[in-house]
Amino acid sequence: MSHWTDRAPYLKTMQTIESGILDEVLGRVAAYDYSAYGEREVRAALAKDRIGIADFAALLSPAAEAFLEPMAAKARLETRKHFGNAVALFTPLYLANHCVNGCVYCGFHHDNDIRRARLGGNEIVRELDAIAETGLEDILLLTGETRKESSVEYIGEAVKLAAERFHLVGIEVYPLNVDEYAYMHACGADYVCVFQETYDPVRYAEVHTLGPKRVFSYRFDALERALMGGMRTVNFGALLGLADFRKDAFAVGLHAHFLQRKYPKGEMAISIPRLRPYINNATENSRDVHEPQLLQVMLAYRLFMPFAGMTVSTRERAGFRDNVIGLCATKISAGVSVGIGGHGQDEEGDGQFEISDPRGVPEVNAAIKARGLQPVYIDYVRV
Repeated sequence: MSHWTDRAPYLKTMQTIESGILDEVLGRVAAYDYSAYGEREVRAALAKDRIGIADFAALLSPAAEAFLEPMAAKARLETRKHFGNAVALFTPLYLANHCVNGCVYCGFHHDNDIRRARLGGNEIVRELDAIAETGLEDILLLTGETRKESSVEYIGEAVKLAAERFHLVGIEVYPLNVDEYAYMHACGADYVCVFQETYDPVRYAEVHTLGPKRVFSYRFDALERALMGGMRTVNFGALLGLADFRKDAFAVGLHAHFLQRKYPKGEMAISIPRLRPYINNATENSRDVHEPQLLQVMLAYRLFMPFAGMTVSTRERAGFRDNVIGLCATKISAGVSVGIGGHGQDEEGDGQFEISDPRGVPEVNAAIKARGLQPVYIDYVRV
């Protein structure tokens, strides 16, 4: 039984599950003092063939910033060992930007004055067909978080349309219950992305001012419910810069680690997004998460979770993305539009955030090959 008490009450529609992972993660994060780690602990971690939680904590500490080169060399070997030269490509498709949540860092938040839109069935088909023409076989479907404008049935029908055209279909929507994830899986979804944004409960309450997203533990348990619903892969992430990025990065790794132990047949994946500006808010407060720190986090993830897939977002500039593929990242997006539409038709609704890498599929494909790596469009076939 969890000892966690949410600051916002569960809604009647929200399913509870018995899992001790939340308490385990938050307890360890609360006790994590990265200033207590020094050169000795970092060197000891790098000398090991397989690092544990304490080693992971050391590699995320400020002391490890002086060891990026040996971390990178070790991470490259781990990446080659488990993923070879393969780098997977995908693109997101935003279906709708209506949202009931008040997330202060997001362009979709309820009170932001933007063009709201939702793609209809024919528009979804046009978008999917246009993306399929690029050769991509992996698509991630996204919506704002509202069951009214983007119902489970609406998302499920979009998944079915996508599964007719793509080998891999992911969803990044509001958290669902186990039976709803099972329904999405039956419709053709292979993987689920749910980012906790920040694992700091106090900061979480500050940046989620209204809506069902305020319920911290329901969101935390979403990826476990997805695995219980039959999903093959679950994707973790924190929006680095919202809170203490080292603690949030530590929490992401622990969350993935403990779920992997509980569900050994499930595949774990990690995304590493940073704060970006969005419409009506041009400021960018990344709380000192600069590229060297972002690289450090990615390298630490690779060494701690050598089997986990790792996605680098278009929030990052092209040069950085090209440098981390094959080194630690194993998946990269291409031909991205963060507005509603934008592939087979003009964008109908405003985007969630600004992107830094606007390259299309041919350009990203060429960049992967230029590094002696192999672009991969299909790494799994649904039977």
